[in-house]
Amino acid sequence: MAAIAIEHLGKTYADGTRAVTDLNLDIMDGEFLVLVGPSGCGKTTALRMIAGLEEISEGTIRIGDREVNNVPARDRDVAMVFQSYALYPHLTVHENIGFGLTLRKMKKPDIDKRVREVAEILELTDHLDRKPRQLSGGQRQRVAMGRAIVREPQAFLMDEPLSNLDAKLRVQMRAQIARIQRDLGVTTTYVTHDQTEAMTLGDRVAVMRGGLLQQVGPPQTLYEQPANLFVAGFIGSPGMNLISTTLTVDGGKTTFGIGDTTLEVPESVLHQRPALRNYAGKQVAVGIRPEDMEDAEIVGDEPGATLTSVADLVEAMGSDVMVHFPVQAEAVLTEEQKQLVDETGAAVAGTSGTVLVGRFSPRTRVYVGQPIKVRIDTARLHFFDLQTGKSVWD
Repeated sequence: MAAIAIEHLGKTYADGTRAVTDLNLDIMDGEFLVLVGPSGCGKTTALRMIAGLEEISEGTIRIGDREVNNVPARDRDVAMVFQSYALYPHLTVHENIGFGLTLRKMKKPDIDKRVREVAEILELTDHLDRKPRQLSGGQRQRVAMGRAIVREPQAFLMDEPLSNLDAKLRVQMRAQIARIQRDLGVTTTYVTHDQTEAMTLGDRVAVMRGGLLQQVGPPQTLYEQPANLFVAGFIGSPGMNLISTTLTVDGGKTTFGIGDTTLEVPESVLHQRPALRNYAGKQVAVGIRPEDMEDAEIVGDEPGATLTSVADLVEAMGSDVMVHFPVQAEAVLTEEQKQLVDETGAAVAGTSGTVLVGRFSPRTRVYVGQPIKVRIDTARLHFFDLQTGKSVWD
């Protein structure tokens, strides 16, 4: 096992395309770090540079105590698991897992012992004599992982290994990967575009956009304290509701309006975000997580924390109910959301205003077209500078 240190890493292709810019990451020994971001953000390029499959334009990569900038991929002592299983169809599971050891000319009894140990970890013992075509997608992915584990590398590098699996199998495999990594304690860097996958797997999550690192930290920190509008909109499912409004300070109270409703910013939020007082009379972006809104019929009405609207769409999910409702406010769109709107023509606002999404309790009895009161947990509001996109804190 070994730590991975990435310093000022950059990648520019021959045509001038800038894929990664000044990436700095310290991946601790035994840590599970997830690189996440939309397609084209540079996460896979960064992983391939660590593996030695992409040439570095600038910067330094260290694996353990060794700088590996000029070390060939085969000599970096890392194992990579790809999106495609890349199994040899004519070999058995046993032969696929042990293939790398065979190339090293290890003795057959030693190979067999090591393969069976790995197969037990991956619950593949009963399938060692089968060919890949006789396996399910999840089993094939476990064989691909076994081929990496059996080498006992200093680090695992995984490039969207679950993207070919169906939704249910992905959930199962996520749990298995987390368990295996925890049991082995091997430093792991995992790439995905699925933020749910990132949040459930990573000890820390690094969010990338346009080749730049946006924020890195424990999953809950990214969720509760997003550094900017992009991270706020990207992390969370559904994403954070973001609207533009003006802060007003009057008589010691700090408020903002959404349509005809005035909402009050609690003192606890002002204490956490002292710089917010500098935005009096200015426009800011306010972020509200769907789960921080609830049907006021259930939790009670509270002046300064309740919106009125009409239910536009109700989605019963079993454990909760997603309620879409319009408000008179201007939506704040991230660049990715704007691009999606341009490409698909997707609607971001109803005829009567911006549509917000609230995650209500399954006890709610809200129906489409019904006037509703929405209670907001104002202690959990988020605020962002509209010019820089950065979260307002100190």
